[in-house]
Amino acid sequence: REEKGRRQRARRRAELRALALGQGDFRLLDQEGRPRRKADFRGQWVLLYFGFTHCPDVCPEELEKLSRAVELLEREPGLPPLQPLFITVDPQRDDVAAVKRYVRDFHPRLLGLTGSPEEVRAAADAYRVYASAGPEDEDGDYIVDHTVLIYLLGPDGLFLDYYGRSKTDAQIAQSVRRHMETYEPLLD
Repeated sequence: REEKGRRQRARRRAELRALALGQGDFRLLDQEGRPRRKADFRGQWVLLYFGFTHCPDVCPEELEKLSRAVELLEREPGLPPLQPLFITVDPQRDDVAAVKRYVRDFHPRLLGLTGSPEEVRAAADAYRVYASAGPEDEDGDYIVDHTVLIYLLGPDGLFLDYYGRSKTDAQIAQSVRRHMETYEPLLD
């Protein structure tokens, strides 16, 4: 029985490794203009949200919730630190300066990332994020329809879980804590 269980766990880990989202690297700029790659966050727990700075309500609500979840986890001694991360889906308007102005309204450690349209698209594609700019209004403003999820990445950089709009900050913190306590790396 023990051997069978070991083989099942090994097979499941191999399946998860093959299916893991977000295996690709990204090359973007943070809100200070420094180049950042996904590999820079290896060894860290990450809560990642894709959105845009001109979003009227959903993105600010989700980033507030993400920030509160990080704050809840920071109060618990013994847990590893959690890096909050925002990647724009609107590189046309969200340059380094715009992202810097935007992220300062949320968690003090929230990193905001942007880049060229191709770089941002590659990052979004790595997480299967849908994003499509709508039509411009008379002022040239537009909304970007996009996937609304908060992603949890483990220290190996791979996707572990996601949280939709219906999850509260407390539910996200509880789930992240559980993942931290039971974590086994998928990559060797």
